[in-house]
Amino acid sequence: MTGWRPLLPAAAAGTTLTALGLLSLTVPAARTLPGNASGPHLAPPSARYPFGTTDTGLSVLDLVVFGAHRTLIIAALSTALALGVGTATGVLAGHFQGWPDRVLSRFTQWVLVLPQLPLAITIAAVLGPGLAQLSLAIALAYWPATARVVRAAVVATESLPHLERARALGAGHWRQIRVHTWPAVLPVVITCTTLTLGNALLSEATLSFFGLGDTTSVTWGGMLQDASGIGAITAGAWWYLLAPGLAITLVVMVCSIAGRSTEAALGRHQAHGLLLRRPRWRRSAAGEPAGPEPV
Repeated sequence: MTGWRPLLPAAAAGTTLTALGLLSLTVPAARTLPGNASGPHLAPPSARYPFGTTDTGLSVLDLVVFGAHRTLIIAALSTALALGVGTATGVLAGHFQGWPDRVLSRFTQWVLVLPQLPLAITIAAVLGPGLAQLSLAIALAYWPATARVVRAAVVATESLPHLERARALGAGHWRQIRVHTWPAVLPVVITCTTLTLGNALLSEATLSFFGLGDTTSVTWGGMLQDASGIGAITAGAWWYLLAPGLAITLVVMVCSIAGRSTEAALGRHQAHGLLLRRPRWRRSAAGEPAGPEPV
């Protein structure tokens, strides 16, 4: 029981992310955002409106809940794209030495030196508004970081004795990656997933704040843009900015806690051989050990 205590923060953070995801999926399906506002304009927080109202009389709390649906979808989609491209590039560059490593590494380093947020803004401005375009712009800006970290983990794994033994016994590239390399870099990929999710959420909020997001749907970044557009600070409507800002901060903090805790816990168990495959010994007809099984 003591060995799994480091996983408790990651489990709590994962539970929080799951609850937020289910909330963002179920609430918009169960209710529709009213088109005609009935509340007072820019009303401060009260019992009826815990986070106040907007300049059109809509509840800020309702907007935050409805905005979580599109915001988390964009963040999850862009994270999946960035992780897919980054992981594949890192594994291929780290496993196949020679010219594939040089080409992929040079291209990754070339993209990596570009500032991520200005790059995402430029790509989003070229692609135009929309869920798919915004997700692709964020993914194209953040995949090199994952590729570099995964490549370093693969290179470190390739020099381990059990992988050299697998190559000596005739294991193919696919089997080496699937059986030996992938379990070793899994903690790195999980950490990159949670950290990239937080960065993607911040990028979505920034792009939407600059008017590069989908203006036809409610997002947390779009709420910040609307609040800034009406001069919420000068009007004293601080609650209009506080609610989406707190939502973004909460999710990013949860992603960071989940990533760091998972990396520490899985790395510790991996060091004890729980994730790495141990060689199994076959026995001869007489029952004596005859050597490791072919990999």
